[in-house]
Amino acid sequence: MKKTSTRLADGRELIYYDSRDDTVRDAVDRRPLDRTVTTSEVRRDPLLGDAVAIASHRQGRIYHPPADECPLCPSEGDRLSEIPDSSYDVAVFENRFPSLAGDSGRCEVVCFTSNHDASFADLTDEQAALVLEAWTDRTAELSHLPAVEQVFCFENRGAEIGVTLGHPHGQIYAYPFTTPRTALMLRSLAAHKEATGGENLFDAVLERELAGERVVLETEHWVAFVPFSAHWPYEVHLYPRRRVPDLLGLDEDARTEFPQVYLELLRRFDRIFGEGEPPTPYISAWHQAPFGTLEEFDGVVREDFALHLELFTIRRTSGKLKFLAGSESGMNVFINDVPPETAAQRLREVASS
Repeated sequence: MKKTSTRLADGRELIYYDSRDDTVRDAVDRRPLDRTVTTSEVRRDPLLGDAVAIASHRQGRIYHPPADECPLCPSEGDRLSEIPDSSYDVAVFENRFPSLAGDSGRCEVVCFTSNHDASFADLTDEQAALVLEAWTDRTAELSHLPAVEQVFCFENRGAEIGVTLGHPHGQIYAYPFTTPRTALMLRSLAAHKEATGGENLFDAVLERELAGERVVLETEHWVAFVPFSAHWPYEVHLYPRRRVPDLLGLDEDARTEFPQVYLELLRRFDRIFGEGEPPTPYISAWHQAPFGTLEEFDGVVREDFALHLELFTIRRTSGKLKFLAGSESGMNVFINDVPPETAAQRLREVASS
């Protein structure tokens, strides 16, 4: 992999990740852009103890542009985009309309491929491996920023999810705090460790799922399963068999095997609802241990956390979506219409190979 860092016309960082070491990236951003000005502010909710990012400047972000005006495609002739070069393998740049910025963290866009009409599932093993390298490198780099406590790599796919750009891409949020969802996991981890005299909760969950009926696929280094208490109609958790706290901890064997496993899962997701159905909308989210102190979680250290990916769709059946209505949005109590065992069976049935 070759990494090339450069700057866009407004000063934002752009990084190319190339599979060939001899690739030269010297294209200049020719757009007449002013310096980016953001108004991001993180506010704490005194009752819930969580945080809300206030980012009014995002109201002006690009919204469903036509394909020939896509800002994530390579620049071509007089059509200038966020990527000055005429081609790329993987590109990462600072979001022009970030939810978090400055002392409030950082937001980046990850372009998986220059092919506008592709999806992550269409990538080759080599391309997916390069994306994994980019995620890992960005996790390492962002963790060194003074304001950053947790790094979150994710992909939103599909208009139903709220995606405003059709080009295959994901995002990375570098938060200045431990996110509420991760904090819940850490509290459960601490409580289980104390109650069992030191047993790791993530290890116990993985062991239970391996012995059950909700495993979707397993390989030498990875296990994918529908969790016992899945929140979403079709939800898969992907764990490396060897527990590590973050992407940096994956060994070479796990990295080598990841593309085949992950691409297989994505292709199965697109087959859940049968032939002729539109692509399945999904969210794919990497959960990594925070880089900040864990003193508030008694007895827990970073190495206790288990890196894992959560992949889920809001589509519950053909033509119908799972909405977060009163119970979910008002009380954070999910109601799932698809039994996890049924979802796991369906995902085993639709093997892409």
